[in-house]
Amino acid sequence: MRPSAGGRAVSYVVLSVLAVLFLLPFYVIVRNAFSTQQWITAPRWHWLPNVFDLRNVEAIMSDESVQLGRSLLNSAIVSVVQTGATVVISMMAGYALARYSTRAAKAILGLTVFTLMVPTTVTFVPMFVMVSSLGWISTYRGLIIPALFSAFATYLFRTAFADFPKELEESAYLDGANIWSTFWRIVVPNSLGIIAAVGTITFIGSWNAFLWPMLIAQDPEIRTVQLTLSQFMTSQGIRYPAIFTGALIAIIPTLFVFLFLQRWLVQGVTQSGLK
Repeated sequence: MRPSAGGRAVSYVVLSVLAVLFLLPFYVIVRNAFSTQQWITAPRWHWLPNVFDLRNVEAIMSDESVQLGRSLLNSAIVSVVQTGATVVISMMAGYALARYSTRAAKAILGLTVFTLMVPTTVTFVPMFVMVSSLGWISTYRGLIIPALFSAFATYLFRTAFADFPKELEESAYLDGANIWSTFWRIVVPNSLGIIAAVGTITFIGSWNAFLWPMLIAQDPEIRTVQLTLSQFMTSQGIRYPAIFTGALIAIIPTLFVFLFLQRWLVQGVTQSGLK
């Protein structure tokens, strides 16, 4: 049954209001990124910036005290490596949990789901002790390795692979393929949707991480972009143009990743059973 004209109109109005509310923070970021400190803190609200140029961008990129370019590079290295490794590890773990129904596999699946109920911050203290004992403070290893395994990603892959048609795998076995080659040549190429979805979620989460890098990245040379942005908020005041300009620059990579993988992301979320 098709909705009536009135129902469609109400839907369009509701969706338009939600879209405006969603885009409002991005408008504020862009508006303040091209404004001066006085313009942002003025008692009267102005819808457009007073100086619409790139002076704030040039100032923050040339500021040696914050090294925004270096922090962007650090975030890119950490996010790309962590995303790739997390996808591979979680994908193999999820496939194993989906194909083996032994008691051990069920116990591991239960423990994996149980870890989703534990707040991540609770694990920071024991992880910090282990990372410190290994000498990984202020290193890429300390930032990346503790976050390589994701119970959430593993569960998504396990759900997706549980619905994967086993006939394709059985055909590969009849042709002489083993489980390893079947996984990489049959299952993985036909699961690009869930791979893109998990990769996007992992990349955005790694790029926006703050608490763990704050503990590990004690050397300014290894700081990520989120830590660099926090330097603009001090007890003496907040540098609004700098923090909004930095936020605008910081969201560009995640925006491109999301737009590029948007179609795969929707398909992967549907395939994983989260619809």
